[in-house]
Amino acid sequence: MTTTLIIGGSSGIGLATARLLVARGDEVHIAGRSAQRLDDARLALGDAGTDVATHVVDALDAAAVASLAAKRAPVGRLVLTLSGSEGAGRLAELDLAALRRAFDGKFWAHLTVLHAALPHLAENASITLLGAITARASMPGTAGLAAVNAAVEALVAPLAAELAPVRVNGVSPGYVDTPWWGMVPDADRRAFFDGVASELPTRRIATADDVAEVVALVATNPNLTGTVIEADGGARLKAA
Repeated sequence: MTTTLIIGGSSGIGLATARLLVARGDEVHIAGRSAQRLDDARLALGDAGTDVATHVVDALDAAAVASLAAKRAPVGRLVLTLSGSEGAGRLAELDLAALRRAFDGKFWAHLTVLHAALPHLAENASITLLGAITARASMPGTAGLAAVNAAVEALVAPLAAELAPVRVNGVSPGYVDTPWWGMVPDADRRAFFDGVASELPTRRIATADDVAEVVALVATNPNLTGTVIEADGGARLKAA
């Protein structure tokens, strides 16, 4: 049985990925900073929740990450679905302190986990990182987010070459209806999503399950490495 460790797995894409990989027979562990959110995640998984172990860990705490990975070694699949809510805004109004926190919460958190967990990965393990289409799409007001996500996605190719035969891939979502949007009132969010969906080539906003299918693909397919798959509904085409 393959041991899967999902850091940032208490909601959204990480939680949906946990559900998929449990169904495929993995021993799944999800880690996050909030014990309450982890408890909620277990409930959200329903019957599958009994097969998922939860761990309270801050991704920026290298010692805690290393300890968790060591206890579950060898880790066959390491999935990082870390995100944050800061860093957006047009350059003239951009809060640089918030952008620094965004780098800490996503880029540095990704790098910290990778560095700490590396000694505890299986020889043929897979690593999957989560970026976002802002890394390539020319969307006004997203320069800060673009820099954060581009930094994460830039890790993929060199690490795939450096760490082989460990496989390293990334997934780059576009607009996804997840708890990340929870700060926006429901009516406003629905109106925004409707407007965005009407201009996307797919004419729909992705669900967490849609993106989780792609995460599971790159995490499990033995012939994929050094690849960032754009699961954005064509958002990059609209932005271009």
